[in-house]
Amino acid sequence: MTILERAELPVIAHLTDEFEEAFARVRHLPTQIEGFQRLTLHRGIESPDLYVLLIEWASVEAHEVGFRTSPQYAEWSETLHRFYDPFPTVEHFALVG
Repeated sequence: MTILERAELPVIAHLTDEFEEAFARVRHLPTQIEGFQRLTLHRGIESPDLYVLLIEWASVEAHEVGFRTSPQYAEWSETLHRFYDPFPTVEHFALVG
């Protein structure tokens, strides 16, 4: 089974370039976690300070336990969390059909 994590990332408008540079430096971190499958980051067209992060995991636990309790997540959050206002909304989805 594949679980899709969707995070809406509201980046502070004047920090979008800096955010993209920081994201490029840490985008490899989830790939080091067992259960990671795929990651994409999308920038809004109508709202260019809004990003959508999509990560495919083998299970919710791979994300919630495997990644979020890892040293990789500590580096991820230290690098990226300062760019968000408000803090991102994160949800998980299962494929239908």
